[in-house]
Amino acid sequence: MNALINMYGPFFDLHNWATVIESGEDWLVILSLVVMECMLSVDNAVVLAAQTQSLPNKVEQEKSLFYGLFGAYIFRFLVIGIGVYLIDFWWIKVLGAGYLFYLFLNHFFFNKNKQVSEAPTERKENALEKHLHISRFWQVVISIELMDIVFSIDSVLASLAVSSNPVIVLIGGMIGILAMRGIAEMIMGLMSKIPELNGMAYFLILFISVKLFLSIPAIDIEIPNLVFVGVLITAIIVTLIIHQINNNRAPKSKKK
Repeated sequence: MNALINMYGPFFDLHNWATVIESGEDWLVILSLVVMECMLSVDNAVVLAAQTQSLPNKVEQEKSLFYGLFGAYIFRFLVIGIGVYLIDFWWIKVLGAGYLFYLFLNHFFFNKNKQVSEAPTERKENALEKHLHISRFWQVVISIELMDIVFSIDSVLASLAVSSNPVIVLIGGMIGILAMRGIAEMIMGLMSKIPELNGMAYFLILFISVKLFLSIPAIDIEIPNLVFVGVLITAIIVTLIIHQINNNRAPKSKKK
């Protein structure tokens, strides 16, 4: 019980909250944490956007992100309280990397014969829907929550290194998560206009899987976030070129 009080007590200290809210210096730290959260979460936004594309319409896509947002807030609160122990949770990264690799294989190989033009009402049920009665929508929501758990580890550790005050870290994380959801929705909009971006997203997921796995303590190879940004920009350029080529090859009647 004493351990829980020590970990989560600062969150319920009204004086601590008042000090942070009234301090201009603390808000500068919070702003820096928001920027850092967005930078560290670009790969998360790619994964979320790719996952939501499997839902049949924009309403469900946005709804899944909305539900995932609340789960991300709750988990972030819990994780910050035990942040000093996160380094022992290396196995979460291994599970996350394995899951991302599965997503890549599932998209390009396991679902290779899936009819893209198939109506949502005619889509065959997968194993989770058939045996566990979990709808596709809730599968995506659960997937979003799992990815939030995996990707929040680096963000929380980095934030705690900047400020030891959990209230500052919590406020910065909450604002950062909201901003990151905006990035995910922007990517979703682009995917609806440029279908080729969906395949590109899963190649990026493969890269993220490798990046995440290499970062575990046993290997300890950290691929800089700037490298991912470079890969992302290159992938977007190549995808836009492919999209333009596909448009040029399409019959003129389909372009109208």
